[in-house]
Amino acid sequence: MIRPCFLVIDKQYPGNISTRKLVIETAMLNVVTAYGAEEAIETLARFPNMDGVVLDTEMPGMSCRELIDRLRAIRREIPIITVSPSGYEACGGEQCHVSGFDPQDLLEQMQKICSKRTREQAEQG
Repeated sequence: MIRPCFLVIDKQYPGNISTRKLVIETAMLNVVTAYGAEEAIETLARFPNMDGVVLDTEMPGMSCRELIDRLRAIRREIPIITVSPSGYEACGGEQCHVSGFDPQDLLEQMQKICSKRTREQAEQG
């Protein structure tokens, strides 16, 4: 069985890799990381068969909603999970929103996406 792969759009911190990436990979999910909106768009265009997207809502350079719209222009039905600090609203257009940086909540949402995709593939034969 091939492990699911997610595009993770995260802020870049000098000298560090994404903590979110480490958490997700520890859960046995593959990750392709983009550290900016334009890089995310180019990455999804190059690798459109991702199982989903995890998007930090505070990416500089482009609004969260615009980035979601541009990603959906590449692959209309791709599941998108947005993650924001506690108390912040969802962007709109995402599959689900995780408020706060609780890794367990994020992983649960990602597993739901994986389970749904597995069911859909089984139904297709």
